[in-house]
Amino acid sequence: MEDRTEYYRKMTDLAQEQRSLFGIQGAKISRTDFRKIYKHYGIELSQWPLPNMSGKPLKKLRGVYFPDLHGKPSVLAARLPEEPYIFTLAHELKHHLMDRDSAGAFCLSEVRDEVKEIGAEVFAAEFIYPTKLFFDDLNKLGVTKGQCTARDLVVLKHQTNTSLSYASLAKRATRTKCATEPLPTSGWKKIEIQIYGEPDYVRIQRYRKLQKSH
Repeated sequence: MEDRTEYYRKMTDLAQEQRSLFGIQGAKISRTDFRKIYKHYGIELSQWPLPNMSGKPLKKLRGVYFPDLHGKPSVLAARLPEEPYIFTLAHELKHHLMDRDSAGAFCLSEVRDEVKEIGAEVFAAEFIYPTKLFFDDLNKLGVTKGQCTARDLVVLKHQTNTSLSYASLAKRATRTKCATEPLPTSGWKKIEIQIYGEPDYVRIQRYRKLQKSH
């Protein structure tokens, strides 16, 4: 295989081409967007575990791409929260575009050190939230390179409503040297509350629990 750096650059270019092809702008992508994209490519999408089946044997499964299942390409995606689900759909799209010669691409919650899998992660992050747009949005917030903090990423996510997770945003900020200080691996919701206050749904849930306890 070609040089890794060159391969990952090509995955970044591919993601940008696909965004342009489908007219995607901004930092947020929805399930509806992916349904249209998958329909365009004739990809059949199903969720794991399938009805009347247990998902325990593959509990670490995020998604799997089958290049030819029942005569058409298929993606099996785990029933995940919104952000990891969207990321998985983008990850599997890369496998459809680039890895159709493989028997099947199983994507687990822990990415293996494999060029094709890392390439799919690079593609997914760029497809959801392009790096240039990420830089532009940070500049609008007045964040200079090397000075990005966890609070800055929380404000960025709040203002752009990006579908990219905090973990992915932190990884990008570190990789691009936007942040030089270590960023947290957890506790993002706590920072959100410190900045924006407690969400209404949390207060409602707490109120309902109190009502049930009386």
